[in-house]
Amino acid sequence: MKRTLIFMSMCALILITGCQSEKEEKEEETQFLVTSPLKQDTIITREYVCQVHAIQHIEVRALEKGYLEKIYVDEGQFVKKGQLMFQIMPLIYNAELQKAQAEANFVEIEYENTKQLSEKNVVSLNELALAKAKLDKAKAEVSLAQVHLGFTEIKAPFDGIMDHFQVRLGSLINEGDLLTTLSDNSEMWVYFNVPESEYLNYKAHATEENLLKVNLLMANNKLFDYPGVVSAIEADFNNETGNIAFRATFPNPKSLLRHGETGNIEMTIPLINAIIIPQKSTYEVLEKKFVFVVDKDNVVHSREIIIASEMPDLYIVKKGLDASEKIMLEGIRKVKDGDKIEYKYEDPKSVIPKLRVYVE
Repeated sequence: MKRTLIFMSMCALILITGCQSEKEEKEEETQFLVTSPLKQDTIITREYVCQVHAIQHIEVRALEKGYLEKIYVDEGQFVKKGQLMFQIMPLIYNAELQKAQAEANFVEIEYENTKQLSEKNVVSLNELALAKAKLDKAKAEVSLAQVHLGFTEIKAPFDGIMDHFQVRLGSLINEGDLLTTLSDNSEMWVYFNVPESEYLNYKAHATEENLLKVNLLMANNKLFDYPGVVSAIEADFNNETGNIAFRATFPNPKSLLRHGETGNIEMTIPLINAIIIPQKSTYEVLEKKFVFVVDKDNVVHSREIIIASEMPDLYIVKKGLDASEKIMLEGIRKVKDGDKIEYKYEDPKSVIPKLRVYVE
């Protein structure tokens, strides 16, 4: 009998202990972690699709008609300013120059004879002036013929890289025909479009002495070695898109960038008094973002928020939250709108540094 009582007492003790443990675990399971949005100045990095242009990119066209007699360069070749690139057959223009020169020599002899006669008062001053005008005209014809002859030699107007040839040796070329294009890639102009709100932020912080630096993410998802600066902004906004075009200038000492490339500009934008929350405190319904806000009675309420920007592990909230409010940080899948919860509050300044949403 005594043994039976002892056994029953032990079972009761185990049962009571088990119930207490279960109650404690239940209490631990239903205590949620809550925090608040962090309000502070910050910076974000925005990406913009961009087009890369050479600082100088021109079409090289023929100024005279004739057969393409010589090509002195090759496609993709680097040429120096003044270097001869193409030669149009100069025979006709040489003949025209010789003809003009001969005419000028003849007129000059006439002028000298008239001048001597004028000095002896044999001819009038008007005849001398007429002879001088004929000489000036003949000399002008020589200069014009020299210019036409010079146009048969097509030289590089600046240092640059040759592009694809549009003609071949022996082609009959007319005045204005495209021969090739030439690009100066020593510096590159990169164009990208910025929304109006971000343009206003930029103008509020940029000065002539402190130009905004940007980076170029190339098509292979690697950053270009050299940063650029925003050097120009177009005059007008595009009424259809609400954007305005920026131009950034990048050095290109290794000639890696070429005219016509694409990529993404990475621009750092300052945000004043930004509302920052952890990404893990949000959930999504039909592509809309929501958080659970905890009121003064410990009741949770679902609320839609508008995201202004995204950073690693964090969202910057544009609309829907105030820095003084409390939001659920963990357990958002275990509650529903209107539930009353027990929670532990953690300061956002201690929450954000240890966030890790994505596992590498």
